[in-house]
Amino acid sequence: MSNQGESPMQANAVVAQPVNKRFKGLWSNYNYVIIFLVIFIAFLIINGSETSWTSITNIFLHSAILGTISLGMGLVIMTGDIDLSVGSSFVFIGGLTIIVYNAAGSIFVTLLFAIAAGLLCGALNGVLVGRFKMPSFIVTLASMLIFRSVSQYMMNEMGETRYRVEAGMESYKSLFGFGNGNILTIPQLAVVFWIVAAAMIYMTTCMKFGKNIYAIGSNERAAKLAGVNVIWTRIKVFAISGALVGLAAFLKIAKDTSFDPATSGKNFELYAIASVVIGGISMSGGKGKIAGIIFGTMAFTIIDKIITALGMNALLNDTVKGLILLVAVGLQMIQKREK
Repeated sequence: MSNQGESPMQANAVVAQPVNKRFKGLWSNYNYVIIFLVIFIAFLIINGSETSWTSITNIFLHSAILGTISLGMGLVIMTGDIDLSVGSSFVFIGGLTIIVYNAAGSIFVTLLFAIAAGLLCGALNGVLVGRFKMPSFIVTLASMLIFRSVSQYMMNEMGETRYRVEAGMESYKSLFGFGNGNILTIPQLAVVFWIVAAAMIYMTTCMKFGKNIYAIGSNERAAKLAGVNVIWTRIKVFAISGALVGLAAFLKIAKDTSFDPATSGKNFELYAIASVVIGGISMSGGKGKIAGIIFGTMAFTIIDKIITALGMNALLNDTVKGLILLVAVGLQMIQKREK
């Protein structure tokens, strides 16, 4: 037989090659799951006996709002663009939505307004980026400054320090109950996030529009030659991202019933980008899975829990997150070089 002349070292090398290849395949396709599991296991070890089902469902709850925003950010990054305005538009839309709720007293009208306002804010960015070919970094940086500034100005003119829902309203208990209620012990906000994520997964994997997003991010010129309407696709992507920011603002109102224009949504654009990257989506565009954002956001949320369990100074929170983000990007770069 041909294998009789092989040394034990050669035989071990032959066995190791398929194993190594399988591991690389798993990492390439499910790196976001592996990163999440490593962080989650670290949380279980550090938290020890204090870990309970309630602490796990709290992770679901606290990832819902940021996760909803991150889904839209993921679409934008897939096209090779960036949206730095999501944190500021979050507080801007949230403030307007509370004003509408206090005036209309209808949860349904408030939800529609939040989504519509977010869609318009996102579409404005999309038109400037897609139609007028302005860099998304500059456009959304300007939007970030404008939205938060206007929100603070409006609050100052009203003579208040926070946007607040009027607790005496008839539908207040229903709204607050939705934001803090459970479905079979699972927070309702988390269920909303997962439903939206499932819809986004379907859109990016089964619909032509989703395939166009990947095509633009991979090679815009080739996408144009293939008949993809790049301008309109970009506008729609930013509009969807804005609508999800509006939905997230509504969820925040339902959970906390207030918005602080100075601090609400602070650094959300950076946290959303980090969740997307940890979720395995390439910053260069055209690669990644929306499902990864679910794991990326939860991993990002768990980091906060780990820092609290370790008794670390809260001021080091962003330091730890930044280091983990660098590791995630570094792993992406290594994977890209190997390919």
